[in-house]
Amino acid sequence: MALVYIEDNDPWLAEYEACEKLFREIMEQLNTRERESETSQAYASLSANIRLRMKQYNREIYQLKTKLEEASKSRTITIEEAERRTRQIEQLQSKDIQLQKYYESRTKSLLSNRKSLLKSGTTAFADMGTTSWAIDDDDDKPIDVNMSTQDLQNYQEQVLQEQDKGLEELCKVIARQKEIGQTISNEVVHQNEIIDDLADHMDMTDQTLVTRTRQVESISYKDRTCGYWIIIILLFISIVIVALLEV
Repeated sequence: MALVYIEDNDPWLAEYEACEKLFREIMEQLNTRERESETSQAYASLSANIRLRMKQYNREIYQLKTKLEEASKSRTITIEEAERRTRQIEQLQSKDIQLQKYYESRTKSLLSNRKSLLKSGTTAFADMGTTSWAIDDDDDKPIDVNMSTQDLQNYQEQVLQEQDKGLEELCKVIARQKEIGQTISNEVVHQNEIIDDLADHMDMTDQTLVTRTRQVESISYKDRTCGYWIIIILLFISIVIVALLEV
């Protein structure tokens, strides 16, 4: 017999409700964005936040679908319940498509405006006095495409100056690293010289020890020979004395 979660404690239903809540929040942010100017920072911030939430919404739909398939295979829910939840997921997917179209409708108009501004050339940049914002094709980041020629030159000079400063700092770091490396190399050479001197001193000390040892052995041998001669002389004297006494 198939098992069915109690509706109040079913984690799948709780995630489904959270997904619907996320959809409503995204729609509210889209409506709020429509009231903002395309050149404002609030518009760009809302667009970035909406993109993140739309990706999250899409992931949650995928997770709901995956969990439903697992529950259907394990028969923890009835066939009727599985069909009902499948229809709910289809509704969420339809809402996802709706969000994509709603979001892209204004984004495409911004892209067309950007292309027209880019085609107008450098003269158009110099003639227009206001700044408008467009959305970049690659990463959807706001890009200022309506700057005067002088502003562009100033911006390029500023970028070059920042790059020059970065290169100067990098050169200083490399120079410091080179100095440190040279100092370490000199210290290694100095330590090697000290080690060589110690080795020479050790060799001289070993030779001196060998010489002193031989001298000590020679003196010791002489001392033993001298003692023998003294004993021999004493014995000879004793023999002579004994012989004289007997006569």
